[in-house]
Amino acid sequence: MNIFVQFIKSIYSPKDIASFRSQKMGKTILYVFLLTLLSILPSAIYFSTALSSGIDTARTFIKDETPDFSIKNGLLSAKTDVPVTITKDDFTFFLDPSGAISDIDVAEEGTAFALLKDEFVVSAGGQSDSYPYSMIEGLEITKEDLVNFIDQADSLKGAMISILAVFIYIFSSASSFIEISFVALIGVLLMNLTGRKLNYGQLWRMAAYSETLPTVFFTIMAALKTNVPNSFVINWFVVLMVLTLAINETPKPSKEA
Repeated sequence: MNIFVQFIKSIYSPKDIASFRSQKMGKTILYVFLLTLLSILPSAIYFSTALSSGIDTARTFIKDETPDFSIKNGLLSAKTDVPVTITKDDFTFFLDPSGAISDIDVAEEGTAFALLKDEFVVSAGGQSDSYPYSMIEGLEITKEDLVNFIDQADSLKGAMISILAVFIYIFSSASSFIEISFVALIGVLLMNLTGRKLNYGQLWRMAAYSETLPTVFFTIMAALKTNVPNSFVINWFVVLMVLTLAINETPKPSKEA
């Protein structure tokens, strides 16, 4: 069956998911990569758009509207005792050496960039990533250095977007394979509860296709920039429910006379 037909059927048909249990593992792995690519598209698009428009805004903010600051020994210091927050055209910049603002606060702003007490945070397209200054050993940077860096980043933003997109894709793919492996392990318990007989490889294939429905849902929500409360719980609940239904679609082992 064509992999795109499998994608459509996996959204609504546990019976078809069950039928994929004996296909070649390579095809299932390819499906996981394609599903992961779909899941990161909204974030990648929003991130690239935000980066392109945000570079000019960030340059103006930092150069003209922020006090002098420096990052040294993994910590931010600045000529201000209170956090500085500047918002323009749906883009928010934070400068906070006090520790009052958290990465969660930054994420809630949507599209934002923040220099916090011990980390910098980038938020775009419903996804937020934080990076401690200490991850770069010996990092020392001032306001003037950052302005110069932004000027250089403007000329390299095409390459930066490509590299970041690849990094996000690799990280997301690894996370998907780990999640599917855990789901398949839980599938062993579900298999025993339902009286079926399947091996781990078959459960792994079925678990991969069971990820389709929640992936499509959360991709649509990300495209609409809609935050879903308890998304982790909802994702696992739906995946396990679909997998349970798919396991129930497999035949029970025949009883020996």
